[in-house]
Amino acid sequence: MSLDGFESFEFSHAGATRTVYRRGRGPGVVVMHEIPGITPQVAQFARRVTEAGFTVYLPHLFGVPGKPISNGYVLGQMARACISREFAVLARREASPITEWLRALCRAAHAECGGPGVGAVGMCLTGNFAIALMVDASVMAPVLSQPSLPFGISRAHRAALHVSDEALAVAKQRAAAGCTVLALRFTADPLCPAARFATLAREFGPHFEAIEIDSSPGNPHGIKRTAHSVLTTDLVDADGHPTRAALDRVLGLFRDKLQQG
Repeated sequence: MSLDGFESFEFSHAGATRTVYRRGRGPGVVVMHEIPGITPQVAQFARRVTEAGFTVYLPHLFGVPGKPISNGYVLGQMARACISREFAVLARREASPITEWLRALCRAAHAECGGPGVGAVGMCLTGNFAIALMVDASVMAPVLSQPSLPFGISRAHRAALHVSDEALAVAKQRAAAGCTVLALRFTADPLCPAARFATLAREFGPHFEAIEIDSSPGNPHGIKRTAHSVLTTDLVDADGHPTRAALDRVLGLFRDKLQQG
């Protein structure tokens, strides 16, 4: 089973209770899974984080934990997210309400694990959540993997960051104080457009680090144009592959920001 070796517990905040899967030792890293849920590939990424010396907190946000990915499963969970009150999939200058609960989880992970702070990885639908979580001082290593909200129904939506102006201002202050913002995408991915990375670069300046992996036709690594999930489904775990280099950089950021000594 893909979640073998994880323990689970219930975490409550502001009247909402969700299951969280935990594994590992060391500083905390909150992994926010992508659509359609905690797939075997997401669980494998979480294991890699624990093997690097961290405690992973993997909250169950939607889907069926451990269920393999399929087209029907993806479409079904996408539809559920679109009508959920917890996810504001078209909001350009407002974060999804579920980020309040996730910030509380980050604080709890920091209190439990200690150290300078925690890491936070968002993927796809949850990708930009990492910016909203930076409002909390516990978050020291935010990672945005193929951030896909808001959905790109207009030019303005494709460039937006799915965060309020107030939260963005705090995130920029924290970045300037040493909280590097790391973001990953495939260049041909329509769900995570280049305009969004341009906005991140403009807002965070030298404190923003972009990893954009070539998925154009004829790219040297044969990456398909439909590639989307840098750290999970489309990861090629081989030396010299750009997705493996991206994974290594994510783990390196966690080491730099969260491990003492």
